[in-house]
Amino acid sequence: MTTTADYPLKVNYCGICSMPPEYCQNGPLFDKCKEWMEDNLPDDYAKIFLNKTAEELEALTLGNEKKKQTRGGKAMKNITKKQEVQRRIIVGRSMRARKKYVTLVRGLKTCDLDLKKCSKAFGQKFACGSSITREDEITVQGDVVDDMVDFIIDELGIDINLVLDGGDIKD
Repeated sequence: MTTTADYPLKVNYCGICSMPPEYCQNGPLFDKCKEWMEDNLPDDYAKIFLNKTAEELEALTLGNEKKKQTRGGKAMKNITKKQEVQRRIIVGRSMRARKKYVTLVRGLKTCDLDLKKCSKAFGQKFACGSSITREDEITVQGDVVDDMVDFIIDELGIDINLVLDGGDIKD
């Protein structure tokens, strides 16, 4: 029992992962593929994901004209907003080995600064190694606390009242 096919075959491909629609569910971008297919290939979407014909899918969408309920209900009223975090940048030094120091900069995230960009800028300005060591801390090799405070105020545009000299910091 063989079926005849008209050649050349017309195969639809996904606009996200560039695979045939049957294989999208095996790809890494399945959710995006599914959304794209729902908009651009509704017949294939209905056949593959809903196991329905195009007419049945159209009947479902026409019946769903009422507004969807949002999740949460009464419980959502009790959620409080995040507390305001005090904006403060602390610059201090910590002993690394005998007479060697590293400069620690903490609190850059409270001023909405990108740690990765700041770390790179510190390394270039002071010609030393600089890295992100914790969630909100940058370590700069060398004792450059005074210069660091000036750099943060002048170059990053942070108010002088927000930058504090933390002195010697012990971890």
